[in-house]
Parts: sequence; C-alpha cells; structure tokens
Amino acid sequence: MALLSERVLNMSTSATLAMAAKARELKNEGKNIIGLSLGEPDFNTPDFIKEAAIQAINDNYNSYTPVDGYAELKDAIIQKFKRDNNLTYTPNQIVVSTGAKQSLANVAMVLLNDGDEVILPAPFWVSYSDIVKLAEGVPVEVSTSIETDFKMTPEQLEAAITPKTKMIWFSSPCNPSGSVYSEAELRALAAVLEKHPNIYVVSDEIYEHINFTSEHFSIARIPSMYDRTITVNGVSKAFAMTGWRIGYIGGPEKIARACNKIQGQITSGANCIAQRATIAALEASTDKIQYMIDEFLKRRDIVLELLQEIEGFNVNVPEGAFYVFPDISSFFGKTLRGKTINNATDFSTYLLEEALVATVTGEAFGNPNCIRISYAASEAELRQAIQQIKEALQ
Repeated sequence: MALLSERVLNMSTSATLAMAAKARELKNEGKNIIGLSLGEPDFNTPDFIKEAAIQAINDNYNSYTPVDGYAELKDAIIQKFKRDNNLTYTPNQIVVSTGAKQSLANVAMVLLNDGDEVILPAPFWVSYSDIVKLAEGVPVEVSTSIETDFKMTPEQLEAAITPKTKMIWFSSPCNPSGSVYSEAELRALAAVLEKHPNIYVVSDEIYEHINFTSEHFSIARIPSMYDRTITVNGVSKAFAMTGWRIGYIGGPEKIARACNKIQGQITSGANCIAQRATIAALEASTDKIQYMIDEFLKRRDIVLELLQEIEGFNVNVPEGAFYVFPDISSFFGKTLRGKTINNATDFSTYLLEEALVATVTGEAFGNPNCIRISYAASEAELRQAIQQIKEALQ
C-alpha cells in the first residue's frame, strides 16, 4: 500500500514557487540571481495599513475570528464592491479567507463533483488546474494566443461547453498575461453563457486596481451573470500585502454559506490582526495606492521597450497586473551555449543558469510557447536582468 495518497502524488508543484526555490539554491551557491519569477509587489505595505495592524495588537485583537470574517470587515468589503465594482452584496454573501487561493479552493470544493468540467482560458494562473483536480473536477483548457492578447473568444467558449461543464474560471487583469477583458468582451462571453444557465463563473479580480485601462469591469455587473458569478478578490497585490493572507468572495448566498461551512472544518477564520489591517486598506481611497500603480506602468513600458530589442521575443502590450508574457517559440530547436531549447521550460531554465535571471515557463500556465516575466522589481534590476538575457541569447 502506497504511503502517500493519489491525490498528492498526482498534484503538480507550483511552478512559480519551484522556480523561486531553484533561484534560492543558486543564490546560496554565491550566484547573483535576479528574481523575476514571483508575483509579489516589491513595495512595502503602506504605513496606514501597518498602523491599523499595530492598533489592533494594542487593542488586544487576539481571539478566534468568525469563520467568514469580522462583521466590520465584511461591511468594508460590501462598501468596496459597491464603490469599485457597482455590485451590491449582503453580509451573508461575503466570506473572508486566508488568501484568495483559499477562496478559490473553497469554491471548487463546494461546487464540483467527480467529473464536472471547468473551462480554463489558457494561459491561466498556475494553481487553477490543480485546485480543480483536487476537488475531483476536470480542467478543460481553451488555448489563446498572443494574436488575441491571450483572451478567449465567445466562439471558443461555446465550443468548449459540454453537458458536463459546471464552471468557467478566469482572471482579469490576468495572471500571467496581463490581459484585461473589456466590458464589451465580457458581455459577449455572457451572451454565450446565457444559453447555458447551469454554468457558474469564477471571476478572479485580485489585480483589479493594477489596471492601465480606463475602467475595470466585473462580469457580475451583467444582470444575467450576477446570480451565477463568484467574484474573488483580496489585498495581496494592489496593497502589497502578500504575506498578510487575506482574500474574500462575493457571490450567491447559498455558495457563500457552503464556503463558510467547509472553511469552518479546515482553517476557521482568517488572522485577526490581518483582518483589522484589511479594513483600513479597503476603506481608504484608492488614491493612497496610486503611486504603486503608476510605478508598475512605468516599469511595464521600460520592459516592453527593452524586450523588443531582443530578436526572437514576440511581445504584446499587457493592460494590467505586473507581468509580460512573451512568445519565445522562435528559439525552439536552437542550441545555445551547447544547450538545446525544446520548449518554454528549457528556455526558462537556460535563462536561470546562463543569464542568472529567474522567470517562469509558460507551460505551467497552460501556454507552452511563452514565459512569464514579473516586473515587480526595481527599474535597475529590470534593466540589468534584460541586459543579461540579451547577452545570454547572443
């Protein structure tokens, strides 16, 4: 009898975390690795949020929290949804979790049965597929390309739907591509889903504020989608609070109550101090984090300009998040410094070993022709990293 379960043996290791671990190993060997693999802002958490956390400690917030979050935090989330997304929720439709990743896992566990299909427009965030599999669902990948800015068309969605389709998951702005679905594009996808009333939508909007377009649009704003959309968000990215581990959902009450039930048996409520800090984050004007968004836009433009100077990199213009997702398939079949590049994983490994720059293979995101480069790093690091990549490919 095997010691470990088939569940864990069949699970992939997170590619982003695996690359970060490899980079750390090389750093420990004395190599100066520039890390562009993790999706983590390089800013400190804003002072007004840290001050709220300190106040919570001094106010003796140290007890177990309600499973679905403090009432005051749920109120702040409700106001945030109304202010930023024009969405109206009640407290029973909100669940606070230990990061948006737990929010996603909760939704998968309460909605999926064995064999239920989940449509994933590729590229998709690395954990989507394995979370679906853990819940005994079947990921159905819909390939997109740089020519469509890595966005799924209504025709592709219609073609992917079967009698077993239970959900569609996507992020906008997207990790890893930085693509942002416009209101018109989301309405076109909704028009397809209106013909299939039993399919639910998971809209991952964790990057909503890191958006270089005129407006972020939530698919739940479309009346026909409201009762079948679970909107997932959190404070990790826009507020530089990755380690605080707070995510949340807004969605149909029946689904939210089920998420509360399952969370009550796994982790219970999220960290008390982080929740109090999140109240301050969400109640504040988004003007307080605009400096980070402006800096990300500046870095994006620098990275695009520098990458376009490297022959073989095919790059589009991402409209949000803090990633570029270049197509590097022109290098496949070539031999560089004695190493043959057969796929994106080989290319990403080559950049780590020869350019001393950590990126992530697109294969982990469902796109084998690309790599993900995070520009959540200083301008000096980005310029140096791309210069090293350029030299390693000459």
